[in-house]
Amino acid sequence: MNPDVTILYDTIRWEEKALLEAGKKNNINIQMVDCKKIALNLEKKPEDYGVVIQRCVSYYRNLHSTAALEGLGIKVINCLNTGIFAGNKLFTHMLLKKFGVPTPDATVAFSKEAALEALDTQGFPKVIKPTVGSWGRLISKLNDRDSAEGIIESRENMYPIYQIHYLEEFVKRPPRDIRAIMVGEKIVAAIYRKSKHWKTNMALGGEAEPCKITSEMEEMCIKAKNAVQGDIVGVDLMESDEKGLVVHEVNNTTEYKNTVRVCEIDIPSLMLNYALNIEK
Repeated sequence: MNPDVTILYDTIRWEEKALLEAGKKNNINIQMVDCKKIALNLEKKPEDYGVVIQRCVSYYRNLHSTAALEGLGIKVINCLNTGIFAGNKLFTHMLLKKFGVPTPDATVAFSKEAALEALDTQGFPKVIKPTVGSWGRLISKLNDRDSAEGIIESRENMYPIYQIHYLEEFVKRPPRDIRAIMVGEKIVAAIYRKSKHWKTNMALGGEAEPCKITSEMEEMCIKAKNAVQGDIVGVDLMESDEKGLVVHEVNNTTEYKNTVRVCEIDIPSLMLNYALNIEK
């Protein structure tokens, strides 16, 4: 019997296990496929996938497997455009602005000299981010020119993507941000991610608390999801002292373990039900 839903992964995390358990609970035929073990014949559509929920952690494996499957006529959540747009902070920023979503001010520079000149002109502090990356890795706060010179010099000797210098305003806000999980046109749950450090990522030790969903937040998150053409995404927001709510990231393969834990919402079942109904 062909599967109803295929979970495509390259690392088994809590989220992938939860999707499998939700499938069993809801009598949904789930197929778990390790992307590292497949070879796709690009001349023939496979008949044994159903709808695919893309859960690969690797950015490049995620993008290329989605491109191959979509090209073969298989529905993938999220689609290739979402992987491309949400997977790059510069692309996301420009699309959020186009869709009227408030976002932190940012500058992109294409050399060390241009980046330092922009910093000298605009002032400190700034946050430098790789345009492609996750879990808060290689994100640094630039407090002065000395720190900026050292960090940017290091990046100039890294892989070329790190030589695109994405500089974002350091947003004055409470010691927390918000992760909202979108399934279709609705926020199904949201949490505050609190930390004593300026980075609030759960992977870096942030603590989760339930967050009340407001109409303003939901409207903003719907626009953000649509900006990157997403179906199921995580939207990260900050409460700027000056601008109010701003969106600083949209997550293509969002993690939701802590959101389920503190909000007690069955997000995996909602994801599977959405995947089944999207084809109808």
